[in-house]
Amino acid sequence: MGKPHLTAEQRSLALRLYAKGLNYKEIGSEIDASLQTAWNVVNRKPTRTVIPFTWSPGPGRLTLADREEISLGLRRSMTFSAIAAEIGKSLSSVSREVGANGGRDFYRAWRAHDRACHQARRPKPRKLASVKLAREVTHGLEKWWSPFEISQRLRVDFPDDPTMQVSHETIYKTLFVQGRGELRRELSRCLRSGRAKRRSQGRVETRGQIPGMVMISERPAEVEDRAIPGHWEGDLIIGKNAASAVGTLVERATRYVMLLHLPDGRFPVQVDAAMRKAIAKLPQELVRTITWDQGKEMHRHASFTVDTGVQIYFCDPRSPWQRGSNENTNGLLRQYMPKGTDLSLLTALDLERIARSLNDRPRETLGFMKPSEKLAELLALTG
Repeated sequence: MGKPHLTAEQRSLALRLYAKGLNYKEIGSEIDASLQTAWNVVNRKPTRTVIPFTWSPGPGRLTLADREEISLGLRRSMTFSAIAAEIGKSLSSVSREVGANGGRDFYRAWRAHDRACHQARRPKPRKLASVKLAREVTHGLEKWWSPFEISQRLRVDFPDDPTMQVSHETIYKTLFVQGRGELRRELSRCLRSGRAKRRSQGRVETRGQIPGMVMISERPAEVEDRAIPGHWEGDLIIGKNAASAVGTLVERATRYVMLLHLPDGRFPVQVDAAMRKAIAKLPQELVRTITWDQGKEMHRHASFTVDTGVQIYFCDPRSPWQRGSNENTNGLLRQYMPKGTDLSLLTALDLERIARSLNDRPRETLGFMKPSEKLAELLALTG
């Protein structure tokens, strides 16, 4: 039986590589085909129906375009760090990708993408289907250990048994994603947040939707009247060509603002780390909830809530007024960071200076008190 016909994606890749100056031999190598086939793709129209490649990588995974840039970067002898910066991925992601697909000398974009497709479609047994492992995880949760602590302790207790080791992310998914029944649902109450309620998930999903969102309609009534401090609204300010960003957190009762420094990008990992760092500076009673829009940067909201005890609520689509304080503050911040600004040029010290200036600005909604004064007043009451 002959080799399968090229897919539409392989053909598109061949044409892009030709436009970027690769010769037919190099193109054939990249699309896993012969030199003659590469020439035919570039110079002739297909005589048969072209079969589409039906697999699409999940959020955060490498795409064919990413793998194309990795391969071109390797041909130019670029470092992994430079390639990672160019495609907006971590150094470890690029290093693992290249290592798993032949190394620098043998990495090829289509072959790597096709392998990723088969790996993703291969049935994988659920780790927590193991009764022994599930029992160990259950005991840890009942002692109020965090999933991360459980994961690390299992490595200590069972250093030579990979079947008794599990990542903290797998534990989180088991507790929060509907349909994972290996652990009893009530175990989620053993987590530090003490919250077990989650938004029910239907079988129909919208592509790109953030899993497990808790909507603003479920937010406590105390948030609305601003009488109790500690309820924040968050968003991102996007820089020039959508290539940089700064995170904003605004406290509803005081209008106090904290800016999140995101020098490495606005992916979920970076935003999550910046939020944790910001709220760690405040007393626990001044960080109760955060309301955010449905940006993909919040994909790690479940683990953030579990680890910090701070519930994140999501606004309805296209409803910026549901974060009115944040929207107003972002408008004021544009005086310091006009549209079209490359926000990656701003240092953490620059953002502290901007936040300090805004927090020392009298606000009509506060009876012309400054947010910094209002916050100090609340801290004195809670001290």
